[in-house]
Amino acid sequence: MAEDGKKGRRALAGLVLVPLLVTYAPSSAKNRLTEVLERGELRVVTREASTTYFQGPDGPAGVEYELARRFANLLGLDLEIVVADNVDGVLDALDDGRADLAAAGLTVTDARKRRFRFTPPYQKVREQVIYRSGTPRPDGLKDMPVPIEVVAGSSHAERLQRLHLQRPGLEWVENANMDIGELLYLVSEGVVGYAVADSNEFRLSRRYYPELRAAFDLTEPKPLAWAFSREADDSLYRAAVAFFGRIKQNGDLEHLLERYYGHVRDFDYVGMRVFQRHFRKRLPRFRYLFETAAEETDLDWRLLAAVAYQESHWDPDAVSPTGVRGLMMLTRATAEQMGVEDRTDPPQSIRGGARYLHRLLEKVPERIQEPDRLWLALAAYNIGFQHLEDARILTEAQGGNPDRWADVKERLPLLRKEKWYRWTEHGYARGDEAARYVENIRTYYDILLWLTNRERPPESPPNPALQVASPTL
Repeated sequence: MAEDGKKGRRALAGLVLVPLLVTYAPSSAKNRLTEVLERGELRVVTREASTTYFQGPDGPAGVEYELARRFANLLGLDLEIVVADNVDGVLDALDDGRADLAAAGLTVTDARKRRFRFTPPYQKVREQVIYRSGTPRPDGLKDMPVPIEVVAGSSHAERLQRLHLQRPGLEWVENANMDIGELLYLVSEGVVGYAVADSNEFRLSRRYYPELRAAFDLTEPKPLAWAFSREADDSLYRAAVAFFGRIKQNGDLEHLLERYYGHVRDFDYVGMRVFQRHFRKRLPRFRYLFETAAEETDLDWRLLAAVAYQESHWDPDAVSPTGVRGLMMLTRATAEQMGVEDRTDPPQSIRGGARYLHRLLEKVPERIQEPDRLWLALAAYNIGFQHLEDARILTEAQGGNPDRWADVKERLPLLRKEKWYRWTEHGYARGDEAARYVENIRTYYDILLWLTNRERPPESPPNPALQVASPTL
């Protein structure tokens, strides 16, 4: 039965890919795309990092993993992930044929283009010099008081090698034993003075290491892309080019990037420091209650804790200006519905909040995929399910997708404007606050995942690139 299912998927993929096979297949000999289709498996080499591939609470995740999975699904293939220790290992796996393509957050450089074919870019990043708050901030390379440290074999090392021709006194160290996550950890601890990281890596890491700062940009925006070997036949490569053209046109790529990066654009240094302090001092008192409520409702206890932090900062006596109370900030009406008699009682509040969120999740249409379904339910927790439905109707009316959080998030602020809310069934609502509410919870959830994963004794310095899992999409 399983084999019949695979054959069915490949047959369907064949219908989708007929134009590709006709256009790119040579008149004689089997082409690369046909070989992969007959094998039934797409082999993709990557590296473990928060920007590429990692094990999340619900299984494999990461931008590169999601892209590779979608490409494999389009081809009707199983996906095999080959994990390399570093960038050199990624490129070696591509060279020796252990992988069909490399999806590893690779910056397109002149040196790499001479070795490999690259697809059109799916994202652009800046290379930045990173330092720790409280240490001297250099204005440029000429002001560096100590050598910069970079990952060996990285595009950052290539960049410094080229810059050295213009600045012979420039000093750096190429570290072959660490990835960028571990290197940024050492910068945050003051062990390493300066490092170079891509802007997307820095944006994710500074939530876990609030002391990190970007001193200056080392480059203008540089493209990230998939790499293929420069073999004579390029049919698989061209199929990937067509795939990227498709997901750019239909908005899937933009949606995917928003899922992983949309909630980390704004950074609150003080807020992150306070959160980590409350994690140590306040959360232990309530952790068991979150875990128990999570078991009852089939939710992640860290998600419930993130909601509670956004609502009350884990203060059981918190009261909002509108009169909602307790850890989960339940209204009087919601508390009655959930059987909560005392909203300030932590066990009752947490259990009631978990049940309410579970009920909202059940009300969101089942066709909506996770985690969009969760983000929409969280918005409803804040603004009310009826107002959420108004925002979804506005989203559809404006040509957006009402089942995508990224599209609905853009329209939620319209509920404040009379021009728009007078056409809705339920009227005015503070939709902009609901949008921020969800994004804040996404950030707190990410940090809680990282902090709790660190509780396992690490073999090396903690590395959020390997340990952080965001259900974000």
